Amino acid sequence: MSDVRHVLVLPDRDAAEAVAEELGERFGVDEEPRLVRDALAGEDDAEDAQWLVVLRDERQRLDPGALDEFAAEWDGWREEP
Repeated sequence: MSDVRHVLVLPDRDAAEAVAEELGERFGVDEEPRLVRDALAGEDDAEDAQWLVVLRDERQRLDPGALDEFAAEWDGWREEP
């Protein structure tokens, strides 16, 4: 199996938590996605941080286009590897 990961970038923690919860319902993701705070360079204020939702897709069954559209629903996007 390969180590394929998808990274969804969200504007805030609330959006990241909602996305992580909805991933299981909408895409049937079994493994809990990882939430990571991504502070922008030089930013001291936690409110200015983006949040990443990282999920593994070893079987490569998740459609990148569908993930793009899904992240956009929360004003986010999927990072290209």
